Amino acid sequence: ELHLVESGGGLVQPGGSMTLSCATSGFTFEEYAIAWFRQLPGQGREGVACISNTDTYEFYEDSVEGRFTITSDSALKTVFLHMTNLKPKDTGVYHCAAFTISFVEFRKRDYMREASHEFDCWGQGTQGTVSS
Repeated sequence: ELHLVESGGGLVQPGGSMTLSCATSGFTFEEYAIAWFRQLPGQGREGVACISNTDTYEFYEDSVEGRFTITSDSALKTVFLHMTNLKPKDTGVYHCAAFTISFVEFRKRDYMREASHEFDCWGQGTQGTVSS
């Protein structure tokens, strides 16, 4: 059974940094793409960053480009979201999600932005709060 568990959320001041972890189990890690989504207060869900575990090709949402980095560790079967220069607008519940896709197909389309319904396994989420 596919299983995703997020951790690493908490409270940080504006301009600070935070790293989230998504520990996975129950599937062949390299066959999946994993994304981070966030639920902002009073708003809908948006994709933040996505990575192919096969070749580590990445996509980012425009507002986090240059501030957030998504990485994948196949030995740990864990995907990380390294967030820097955090802003209050980054506050939200961060979920990781996974779906299986070839690395060739993954590069053709921004799935987290255009086809989030393809992600069929979701974690429970971790709260990240940016506030002074």
